[in-house]
Amino acid sequence: MDATTDSDLIVDHFPAAWRSMRIACVTETYPPEVNGVSLTVARMVEGLHRRNHDVQLVRPRQAAEADPDSAGRFQEVLLKGLPIPRYPSLRMGVPSKRTLIQLWTHHRPDVVHIATEGPLGWSALQAALQLKLPVCSDFRTNFHTYSQHYGVGWLYKPIMAYLRKFHNRTLCTMVPTEALRRELARAGFHNLAVVTRGVDTVQFDPARRSETLRSAWGVDRDTLVVSCVGRLAREKNLDVLLAAFEAIVRERPQARLLVVGTGPLRAELEARCPEAIFAGQRTGDDLAAHYASSDLFLFPSLSETFGNVTTEALASGLPIVAFDYAAAAQVIAAEEQGVRVPFGDSEAFVRAAVALALDGPRRHRLGQAARERAKELDWESIVQRFEGVLAGAIRQGAVPSGVPLTSGLRRAA
Repeated sequence: MDATTDSDLIVDHFPAAWRSMRIACVTETYPPEVNGVSLTVARMVEGLHRRNHDVQLVRPRQAAEADPDSAGRFQEVLLKGLPIPRYPSLRMGVPSKRTLIQLWTHHRPDVVHIATEGPLGWSALQAALQLKLPVCSDFRTNFHTYSQHYGVGWLYKPIMAYLRKFHNRTLCTMVPTEALRRELARAGFHNLAVVTRGVDTVQFDPARRSETLRSAWGVDRDTLVVSCVGRLAREKNLDVLLAAFEAIVRERPQARLLVVGTGPLRAELEARCPEAIFAGQRTGDDLAAHYASSDLFLFPSLSETFGNVTTEALASGLPIVAFDYAAAAQVIAAEEQGVRVPFGDSEAFVRAAVALALDGPRRHRLGQAARERAKELDWESIVQRFEGVLAGAIRQGAVPSGVPLTSGLRRAA
């Protein structure tokens, strides 16, 4: 089978009423850590548990964390972790193959799902292969592109080689967009299936707009608040955000920039744009209020596998300017919920941001359409597809490591 057509793979819809699966989910990030991967993995774990499956969550113990949570058909296994350089609030796993072999020998899962490709993920892959357990994986973070933002572009090829080796030893690698599936297929990845991401439209809602919060920012009802949410790091292309906002201010001097998130660039950004509102890291309803209380969402990143903030902004009723890839390409219809500009075209991004900043009726129209689009991104259907991929892996069973598996999966008629 041509690897570039893997999106035709059929996943088995495997209702929990038919059979409960025993699923070991391995991840190196999980709430209360705040990032797109941790929040998405949590949604999947909660959804599988809700659909009557036994879920064993294997992850690093976070700083000062209490005993693992185990109740009913859910079990947490907390292993040793280490702080991630430059991100001390996050932790990564350490090699744990022997521990996982012992764990899964005594409590054998039907399938192992590996959400991250770090040391713990690699250990899980090795343990699963040794025990002849079906194993699936996620491709969730563009580590290979990050190397180009930190002056170590020469690492691109070895990182890609590692990722390709890792994922091609699993029965299926789930990716969040069709565009990423095509990109990875061209790079030699096999057995790819698109399982996109949803958004909580109850939590993220235009109704959470707060004039009290806006007053705390020092703005009134008529002030344009331009927002961006995400990690404040080099790979997020934040120079383009500042360029766009500077262009907006030349036309609308009273406009304010709202930056939600934290990271190694925060001090530099505060120095460059002292008038901006730096809200730091926000979660839950507080985060939702920050989205809904702004008026225009700019997302300049060029390094996403998906970009959960895009769908959160949609659900919050915000018109969006983003580059035409990842979540924006998948969920935003051109000129219907926002503006997609050609990938990497910074000047087009700035022009689009200014045009929307100056056109209130258009912002209102796009924002309403954004909310309606978000209502279509239901988590339950996405969890069901994820469940189907896992059920399909169980049907396939374990195979010799390193063997391309595409030919063993059923295709659409």
